[in-house]
Amino acid sequence: MTVYFIQAFIYLCAAVITVPLAKRLGMGSVLGYLIAGVIIGPVIGLVGEETETLQHFAEFGVVMMLFLVGLELEPKVLWSMRNRLLGLGGLQVGLTSVAVAAGLLVLGLDWRLATAIGVILSLSSTAIVLQTLNEKGLARTEGGRGAFSVLLFQDIAVIPILALLPLLELPALMATGAAVAEQAAEHAHGSALEHLPNWLYALAVLGAIAGVILGGYFLSRPLFRYVVQSGQREVFTATALMLVIGIAALMSLVGLSPALGTFLAGVVLANSEFRHELESNIEPFKGLLLGLFFITVGASIDFTVLAAEWMLVIAAVIGLMTIKAAIIYVVALPFGLAKSDRWLLALSLAQAGEFGFVLLSFSLQNHVIPAEVAQLVALVVAISMFLSPALFIAYEKVLLPRFTVASNTREADRIDEQGNVLIAGVGRFGQIVNRLLVANGIKTTVLDHEAGQVENLRKIGVKSYFGDATQPELLHAAGIEQCALFVVAIDDKVRAVELVRHVKRDHPGLTVLARAHDRGHLYELQEAGADHVVKETYHSALALGGEALTRLGLHPFRVEQKKFIFHSMEDGIQGTMYQDWKATAGEGRHLTNYRQLFLELEVSLRQAMERDRADNHAHDERGWAPPPKGYDQVLKEADKTASEQ
Repeated sequence: MTVYFIQAFIYLCAAVITVPLAKRLGMGSVLGYLIAGVIIGPVIGLVGEETETLQHFAEFGVVMMLFLVGLELEPKVLWSMRNRLLGLGGLQVGLTSVAVAAGLLVLGLDWRLATAIGVILSLSSTAIVLQTLNEKGLARTEGGRGAFSVLLFQDIAVIPILALLPLLELPALMATGAAVAEQAAEHAHGSALEHLPNWLYALAVLGAIAGVILGGYFLSRPLFRYVVQSGQREVFTATALMLVIGIAALMSLVGLSPALGTFLAGVVLANSEFRHELESNIEPFKGLLLGLFFITVGASIDFTVLAAEWMLVIAAVIGLMTIKAAIIYVVALPFGLAKSDRWLLALSLAQAGEFGFVLLSFSLQNHVIPAEVAQLVALVVAISMFLSPALFIAYEKVLLPRFTVASNTREADRIDEQGNVLIAGVGRFGQIVNRLLVANGIKTTVLDHEAGQVENLRKIGVKSYFGDATQPELLHAAGIEQCALFVVAIDDKVRAVELVRHVKRDHPGLTVLARAHDRGHLYELQEAGADHVVKETYHSALALGGEALTRLGLHPFRVEQKKFIFHSMEDGIQGTMYQDWKATAGEGRHLTNYRQLFLELEVSLRQAMERDRADNHAHDERGWAPPPKGYDQVLKEADKTASEQ
C-alpha cells in the first residue's frame, strides 16, 4: 500500500509543478503533463513498468471525454455533421493508410505489415486534440468542428480495423508468436461474445446499441429523479459514474468501442434536464484521468531505443506528421473550410493517437507486427503525440495572426447602396442598433473593420461592408453627405474618439450618436463633439437592477420610480463631473475630485430612495398603476405578521 501512495504522490507532484508552469509559459496543460511524464520516467526514473498498466486505466479518461462531448451535441446537430463525418473522416483515414503503407512498401516491408502500420498510424489522438481545442477556445470554430468529425469517424473506424488486423497476420510470426501473444493478451481487444454465430453476435451488438439509446431516453430520467430525491450529492456522482462505466463495460462486452458507446449515451442525454449536473460530476474525473494518461505517454518514451535508432525514429515522426497534415489539408478543400480552418484541421490531427497503443498490442497478439517493429512504431506514436501541442502553439502564435491581419488589411468593399443612417461598427452593440432601425423601415449603411464580423453578418442576411470608417473616401462612398445620423459603435476606444472628431470637423451639421465603454470614454467622446453618448452597459445594468428589486418584493411601480430617480440623479451630475474632468485632465487631481463627487452622489441617492412618492409621481415616469399610499407600511406589517406566525 505504501508503494501505491508514494507513486500516486510522485504523479500528482509532477503534475502540480509542471502543468501550471506550462500554462504560464503559454504551452497548454497537455504539454505540461507530457513533460511531467518525461521527467519522472525516462529522465529521473521515479516511475517504471507500472506506467503501461496505468495508461490502460487512464484511457478511461477518453471514454469520459466522449461522454461529455456527446452531452454537448443534440441528435439534430450530430445529423448535420454527417457529410464531414463520413466524407472528411473517411477520406482522411483511407488516404493516410494508403500513403503510409505505400511509403513502407517502397522501403521493402511486407505488404501486410505495411498495411497494418498504415492503418494504425492513420488514427489521431482524441484526447490531445479535443482537450487542446477546448482549452484554447477553438472547439467551436469550423476547423475545430471538422477535427471533431474526423476524430469521431476514427473512433468508429477502430471496429472494422480490429476485424481487419487478424487477416494480415505474418506466417513467419505465427510459429514464434505464442509467447508474445500471452504477454499481449491482457491488453488485447476481445469480446466475450466473439465465439457466437455471426447472426447472433450481430443481434447482440444491435441490442446493446438499442439498449443504450432506449435506456438513456426512457430510464435515465426516472433514475436521476429518484437519486436526486435522496438529497445526497455523492449518490448522484456515483450514479453518473455507474452510468458511464456500465455503458463502457457493455460496449466492451459486445466488442465495440467504449468511447463510442458513451458518446452515443451523451447524445441521447443532451436534452436531459440533468445534463449540466452530469457534466459537473464527470468533469473532475475526466480531467484527472486524461492528465494521468498524458503523463504515462511521456513516461513511456523509451530513450534507449530512441538513442539507438534516433535517425530512423525522427525521420518516421516527421514523415508521418507531414503526410497526415498534407492529406488532411487537401481533403478539406472540397468541404468549404477557410484557409485558417484548414490549417487548424491539418496541424491538430497530424499526430498518431492513443488507439495506436491498443492496436499495436492487438497486432502483436495476432502475429501481425514483430515485437521490435512494434516498439519502434510505439515510439513514433508517443513522440508524435508529444509534439502535437507544439503544432497548436505554432498555429495560434504564427499562422492565426497572419490570417487575421491579412483578412483585415484587404481592400475595402465597394459600397453599392447608401442608407439614411450610417453605422460604424456592428459588434454586439451596433447590431442591436441596426436591427431596431431596419425593423422600423429605416435604411442603414453598415461598416466594420473586422472582416470576420462582416462575413458572419452576411451569412445571416445582414448587408454590411468591410472598410475602415476613419477613411474619408470610404465615408464619402457610403454617402455621409446625405445621411441624417451617424452612429459610432466601433470597439476601439481611441479610433472611436478620432472618428467622432473627424466627422464633426468635416460634417458639423451631422448628428453623431456614440457608444462609450465607460465614463471616461464618454467624456472623451463628448469632448470630441458627439451629440449624444450612451454607456454600453448602463441601461442593461439598470434594467437588471430593477428586476432584482422586483424579485425581492418591491412593487413594480416603486421599482420604476426608483430607476427613474437613479437615472435622473446620475444624469444630473454628469455635467458637473464632465466639467471637472475637463478642468483637471492631466493635472493629477481628477481622481480626488471624482471620488468626492461620487460620494456626494451616493449620499443623495440614498436620501432620494427613502422618500415615498406614491401620490406625487411625475408624468414622464412609467405608467404603472401606483400602489396605495403607505404601501411600504402595509408590507412591513405583513412581514411582521408572517414572522410571528
